[in-house]
Amino acid sequence: MTHGHVAVIDIGKTNAKLALVRLLDLSEIAVVTRPNTVLPGPPYPHFDVEGHWEFILDGLGQFQVEHEIQAITVTTHGAAGALIAGDGSLAAPILDYEFSGLEARATEYDAIRPPFSETGSPRLSMGLNLGAQLHWQFATDPSLKDDIAHIVTYPQFWAHRLTGVLATDVTSLGCHTDLWNPFVGGFSSLPETLGIAEKIAPPRKPGDVLGVITQEVAERTGLSKDTPVHCGIHDSNASLLSHLVSRDPPFTVVSTGTWVIAMAVGGNPVTLDPDLDTLVNVNAFGDAVTSARFMGGREHDLALEGSGVTADDADMLEVLKQRCMLLPALVPEVGPFAGARARWHGEEPQKGLGQRAAAVGFYLAMVTLRCLDLIGHRGPMIIEGPFARNRAFLTMLDAASFSFVIPMDSATGTSQGAALLIAASRAQQGQSPPFLAADQELKNLCRSYASEWNAQAGKN
Repeated sequence: MTHGHVAVIDIGKTNAKLALVRLLDLSEIAVVTRPNTVLPGPPYPHFDVEGHWEFILDGLGQFQVEHEIQAITVTTHGAAGALIAGDGSLAAPILDYEFSGLEARATEYDAIRPPFSETGSPRLSMGLNLGAQLHWQFATDPSLKDDIAHIVTYPQFWAHRLTGVLATDVTSLGCHTDLWNPFVGGFSSLPETLGIAEKIAPPRKPGDVLGVITQEVAERTGLSKDTPVHCGIHDSNASLLSHLVSRDPPFTVVSTGTWVIAMAVGGNPVTLDPDLDTLVNVNAFGDAVTSARFMGGREHDLALEGSGVTADDADMLEVLKQRCMLLPALVPEVGPFAGARARWHGEEPQKGLGQRAAAVGFYLAMVTLRCLDLIGHRGPMIIEGPFARNRAFLTMLDAASFSFVIPMDSATGTSQGAALLIAASRAQQGQSPPFLAADQELKNLCRSYASEWNAQAGKN
C-alpha cells in the first residue's frame, strides 16, 4: 500500500496519541492526544487501558468521517506486556514499569535472569526489564500463571483488542526484556525458566498483517470491516525505521521523548557496558542495534519544572561565558551516569529564565554525546522528537560532536515510522537539512564548555 491513510496508535510513556498519516508522503494530517495516566491500584500502579481504548475508538471514528482510514498500526513504549486470560480479557492490569515495588524481589530475579552476553539486556531498575515484571507478578500472586492463557507485548495488546489475533513483535521482545536473544533471533532461556514458554504469543515482524478489525470495532468506528491491522512496533524502533530504509550507514538516530535513545547503525565496533545503560535493541527487520539511553525528557521536565521557557543566542552566550553547568544525573537510576547525583557547577540560573533552559539544553546534549561515544557513533546524527526543536541542545551537539546534526521536522518520528510498516515501497519523507551551525564564536565557546563539562562530570 502506497496511497491512502493509516491510523497510528502511538502510546508513549507520557502521552497517548492517535495520528492519521498520509502514506504518500508520511505526513501527519490529524492528531489527537491524551495523557498516559497511571492508575494507583490496586493491585499495583497500572496503565489506564480502558481510558485509552475509548480514546482510540472515538479518534478512529472521527478520522474515518473526516478522511477515511485504509489501515491501522500501533507503536508503543517498551517494558510493558499484557497477561491475557482464556476469554481474551486481561488477567491482570498492565503494570507501570516505574513501579519501584519490584525491587523487593530483585535478588530472587537476579538469580535466574540470563546474562548480558545472551540477551544484550542490562539489569535495569524498577520494572524496566519485562522479565522482572513477570517474575514479580507470579511471585506475588502464585495463582496468576495458571489464570493466563497468553502473554503479548504492549503494541500487540492493542492489535489484539482490534483484531482478536495474538502475537508479539521482535522489536518489543528485543527491548531489554531479558526474554529475547538478539544474537540468534529467538527467545532467551528465561521463558523456560519462568515456565511461560508456551504462553508467549508467537513473534511476528512489525509490518505483518495480523488480521482485520472485529465486527464490534467496525460498528463502533464506522471503519470498513475489512480494515487491516498490522502487528506494530516499539516506538524507538519506529523512529529508526524510516532512516533504515532511506539512508546508507553509518548514522545514528537519537529518538527523544521521555527517554532519549541513541541507536547506532554501522558504527565503530565497541564493547557494551551494561552498567552504563548500553544495550542491544532489535530493529524492524530483526537485526541487533547497538544502543544507549537515558531519561532525557524526564530530566528536562524536572530541571525546568514544566516551564515552557526557551533559550535564545544571548541566553546561550551568557551561560557559556559564565560556565553555568548542570552535571549528571537528575534521574540517577538510569543512563551513562547512573548513580551520580545532579549538581550545579557555577551559579545556578534562576527557574523560568532562558539561561536555565540553555544550561539544561547543554546538559542534555552532553549526556547524549556520552551515549554516542559508548555505542561507537559514526556519521550524521539524526534527531527525532521534541529535542529536534531545542536550539541549545542542537547547538551544543553541532559544536561538540564534529558531526552533521539533522533535526527532523515532525514533532515525533514514531508515527511516521509506524506508518512506514504499511507502505509496500520505500515511501520517502522530505529530507530535513542539517542544523544551521552557530557562528564561530558561539561554536568555540561550546567546545570549550564541553571540555570543562566532561572534566567536571568525571568528578561525580
